[in-house]
Amino acid sequence: MIFFPVVLALYFVIPKKARTVWLLLASYYFYMSWNAKYAVLIGFSTLLTYGSGILMDGLADRKVRDVQGRKKLILAVCILLNLGILAVFKYGNFTIESVNKILNILHIRVIEGRFNLLLPVGISFYTFQALGYIVDVYRGDVKAEKNLLRYALFVSFFPQLVAGPIERLKNLLSQMKKITEIKLWNARRVASGAILMVWGFFMKMVIADRVAILVDTVFNDYRMYGSTELILAAIGFSLQIYCDFASYSMIAIGAAKIMGFELMENFNTPYFARSIRDFWSRWHISLSTWFKDYLYIPLGGNRKGNLRRMVNIMIVFLASGLWHGAGWSFVVWGGLHGMYQIVGDVLQKPKERWRQKFSVKTDCVSWKLSQMLVTFALVVFAWIFFRADSLKEAVGFIERMITRPTPWLLFNGGIYELGLDRVEMNILVVSVVILLAVDLIRYVRKQTLDAFLFEQNLWFEWTVVIVLIVMIFVYGKYGPAFDPKQFIYFQF
Repeated sequence: MIFFPVVLALYFVIPKKARTVWLLLASYYFYMSWNAKYAVLIGFSTLLTYGSGILMDGLADRKVRDVQGRKKLILAVCILLNLGILAVFKYGNFTIESVNKILNILHIRVIEGRFNLLLPVGISFYTFQALGYIVDVYRGDVKAEKNLLRYALFVSFFPQLVAGPIERLKNLLSQMKKITEIKLWNARRVASGAILMVWGFFMKMVIADRVAILVDTVFNDYRMYGSTELILAAIGFSLQIYCDFASYSMIAIGAAKIMGFELMENFNTPYFARSIRDFWSRWHISLSTWFKDYLYIPLGGNRKGNLRRMVNIMIVFLASGLWHGAGWSFVVWGGLHGMYQIVGDVLQKPKERWRQKFSVKTDCVSWKLSQMLVTFALVVFAWIFFRADSLKEAVGFIERMITRPTPWLLFNGGIYELGLDRVEMNILVVSVVILLAVDLIRYVRKQTLDAFLFEQNLWFEWTVVIVLIVMIFVYGKYGPAFDPKQFIYFQF
């Protein structure tokens, strides 16, 4: 809570030419506050991709033989080293455990030992950001950045360093090149960033951390509960992960905006999506577009026939699942979303014939609402695999959810015994209504909260902001629950 005001205060008063160095120092201090020695990893990734970009541009300038072949070699080495570090720290133990299960089945001696390594916070985010840069340089979409300090700031920029959005060179680095031209005090821009930060803290502290209590209570001992509790927990986790992850992105976007930088949007009312494809155009947008640009399209995209397109979709979603976590439950989660999208595409024509045969209206609220509900149900089901501690527990959770009906809990007060009493549950309901209202504004009017409030009378704008701040301080979950390490996506 002290770090950002201090960084901001000095950022506003230091000479313009010192801004890059100051933000770079602040970013590395921010990262090192979790584990100082792991700054070596982000430093290595930065130097490796920076040097690779310089080498690629140098080859083109010198007009050497087989430029493309040498650039491919540089790119391959750079990608393999970056992904190798990511694999060791994130997937080493998962690989050993998976191999050992296969060896056990074959009655072969298992591999002994484990990697005793702490997963560096945000390693998946800054690795993908750096790799996106080097691929863009290889393709010739951008020129390699010559200024090492500026490029290092691009990789490590603290607002979005540990949980995104995963930025692109064309957006963020181009702004950093003009850092001396940024007009620091712009009242409307600062107010806009502050409103986004307040909204992010509201989503995190009032909603995500509160519903997490219910979710953890049920998921950690799911065998003690029936269908109603398990369904509530699954829906609750869908709400938790949205508010948790979107809140970090919102705070990052707001903080960057106050300093004069525009980060890309990462969430756009995902639970109003009307299909799985639509969902992924609204959820974790920076990662979705990264996989599209750097994996799906290079695999051939939809240019090599329908069957190949389906295979490419499945590869992308399985990779996305594995990116999110080193466990088979994450792989299944990604695979489900891939399957949803493929099945949706296959059924597109039959559904169209069905709608025409029965004269189903598709331009009405009821049709759009039914699409949203079906999509939401599919997403919630997949989230069970994401939240469960293992694939076995996810299957057990689903089995119990289907076979142990407990509808009476909705009427006998039993839902108030899931970690949240009646008062806490009412606070959650009111907060979710506020969330729904803000998302409706975003969905219907295409406006973020700050833009909407700026159109209103000043008294209304201040009332909304003050109410949100009061709710954060009065109803926010403080103590151990309010710990930056508790943002779910920090572990990825």
